[in-house]
Amino acid sequence: MARAELLVDRLVATGFIRPGVLWRGLQCCRPSLARWRVSVLVGLSGLLVEPLAWLQSLLFARRLRRLQLPDDLIVVIGHWRSGTTYLHQLLACDPAVATARNTLTIAPQVALLLKPWIAPVLKTWMTRTRPIDAVPWGPDDPQEDELGLARLTFDTNMAGMAFPRNYLANFRRHVLVTTRAYERQWLQFCRLTWLHDGAGKTHWLIKNSVHTARVSLVLRHFPRARFVVLPRTPVDSIRSLVQVKQRLGTLVGLQPVPDQGTQVEETVTAQRELLEAFETSRHLIPDQQLLELDYDDLIHQPLQAVERIYTRFGLSSWAVAKAPIKARIDQARSYSADPVRLPQPAERRLQSLVKPT
Repeated sequence: MARAELLVDRLVATGFIRPGVLWRGLQCCRPSLARWRVSVLVGLSGLLVEPLAWLQSLLFARRLRRLQLPDDLIVVIGHWRSGTTYLHQLLACDPAVATARNTLTIAPQVALLLKPWIAPVLKTWMTRTRPIDAVPWGPDDPQEDELGLARLTFDTNMAGMAFPRNYLANFRRHVLVTTRAYERQWLQFCRLTWLHDGAGKTHWLIKNSVHTARVSLVLRHFPRARFVVLPRTPVDSIRSLVQVKQRLGTLVGLQPVPDQGTQVEETVTAQRELLEAFETSRHLIPDQQLLELDYDDLIHQPLQAVERIYTRFGLSSWAVAKAPIKARIDQARSYSADPVRLPQPAERRLQSLVKPT
């Protein structure tokens, strides 16, 4: 990877973190001196835009406070690598849908203020594929909320990516538990999303695998929220996530990544705990507000799968959404997925830990 591309990928994935967030992270976990370049990039990029973050807060505070958010949002959940990103990309093609996009998540604390400039800069410098899995992407492509929230609070799943040797502890502390800081920043990020992308839109879409464990949080603030959960064969989603965690840790980690055997064991544990948390709270979701969409159905019949969502939840924009969604599906047919392979010892460990269902 060229040095300039590596720099841009790191900035998109983890740059522009607010100094207070980075400081808290450094208090909780010890970075490695071997990863000093990433630490410097994260710290300096955040410091660079912090004065503009104060200015955005000053200029937009009143509008954000008065903003009325739709309370019937669509929330895409499920374990990572279960098709949630693909579904998010398809649903976000609907011209009536507002969602978090790369132009927001890269630096939400300044994205409203710098909106006219962020997209052109990213269009020029952003790599054409995601570094973690070679999926095509661009500045206006949708992005998981957690990536933007990681700039605003340390209490996110990204803490475990920044400090991969403390992954499981951070997962339990920041995914299975909801702090007041996270809740406050999540609501603020929701307002930022709608103000950033909601003009003229009628639907609001969130994709965040973390919310698989936070159903009660979502429903507490948005009781009419509709959930789409994507199950996938555990061994496949875990294998894929281990590979992604290795790549993401190498890209943005402030510690060296653990060996893949350790990654397998920790990811299996976290996957079980995430889905157990969902099953514990599933009963809170009214039947008419929940749709389970199988991964294989989404991959093999994507247009029909998306139409099921529109029909199930009575979304009114299918007539204008169908064509751009189909175009995105046709575009994806030319995508060749990176092979997902683990070293034989790690694969054997995965197979021993995850029994076929």
